[in-house]
Amino acid sequence: MSAHQTRREQLAQRFAEAKIDALLVTSLKNIRYLTGFTGSSAFLIVEPDNATIVTDPRYDIQVRQQVDCRAKVSPKPLPTVEALLNKLAPRHLGIEAAHLTVHDYNRYRAALPKSTRLISTASLVETLRSIKSPEEIDVIRRSVDLNSQAFANTVARIKPGITEQDVAAEIDHQMRLLGAEGPAFETIVAAGPNTALPHARPSSKTLENNELLLIDMGSQVEGYASDMTRMLHLGEPDRRTKQLYRSVLDAQLAAIDAIRNNVRAAAVDRVARRTLATRQLDRFFTHSTGHGLGLDIHEMPRLGRTDKSVLRTGMAITVEPGVYVEAKGGIRIEDTVLVTDRGCQVLTPTSKELLVI
Repeated sequence: MSAHQTRREQLAQRFAEAKIDALLVTSLKNIRYLTGFTGSSAFLIVEPDNATIVTDPRYDIQVRQQVDCRAKVSPKPLPTVEALLNKLAPRHLGIEAAHLTVHDYNRYRAALPKSTRLISTASLVETLRSIKSPEEIDVIRRSVDLNSQAFANTVARIKPGITEQDVAAEIDHQMRLLGAEGPAFETIVAAGPNTALPHARPSSKTLENNELLLIDMGSQVEGYASDMTRMLHLGEPDRRTKQLYRSVLDAQLAAIDAIRNNVRAAAVDRVARRTLATRQLDRFFTHSTGHGLGLDIHEMPRLGRTDKSVLRTGMAITVEPGVYVEAKGGIRIEDTVLVTDRGCQVLTPTSKELLVI
């Protein structure tokens, strides 16, 4: 039995709890997880003992090469899906509420028999995706290693006078040279006051001496993401900057130390905030401590204040506390880690020292 077939069977085992007879999967990442199909247009109907993927003629050859379930190729995929669902006529059809527009929902509702009820589901596939298989973990490791090498290759080219956009372009270029499909998200490069913006976009700002440089980057390898943030300083940092960096590093290390199987995600977030609170810095920490990653850069679980998720062995997550002070700058330190029975394994090999260039 293939890994994809096993995943579909695990999904079908959740139908009774979700009170559905079949599931219409419209998220392309979920379709890839369940079938291996990597095209940009598809629908998947999962039944308890069967599955059918529908795509258009652009992917005629590809779908037959990649999937191990029934495939339908049609110049009009959506009407084909509607016809298949009409024939199947499930009493309770699950839909992925987070991945279906109101327009498409209304269309399905009008096309399906009145006897079929559309049931909104949440995270049925995403919950399965949160626990990575050994094969997925291996790909994530390779993505992490490639990401770190791209960072190292880029650092050698960073100097005052170039722009944030120059650095971001070089990072993305190095990823490609090393074999990545591309960045897992838009590479963040922020210098000086811009480091106070957690999701700053690379600008034409020129790098200058005596300022911080924040780089948040992730590679995509065989569909799987990595994520890392590192801090650099152009010239020798002052005492205040060193103290701030040490505070964030202590919060990150404390959060990593708190991670293990069966620990609540919110508890890890709480550890990071308490560490910063001892330095009166918690009010400058404006986002969650981390998130899961895999086929998406942001997956379950979320390491946030109110998240009720429980960490499980096999989850790949980030740990990334930060402190952001307007007009002065910010610091974030981020690793990709793997939850284990006894704790966690930090996958990111890049040193966490404040790099002075």
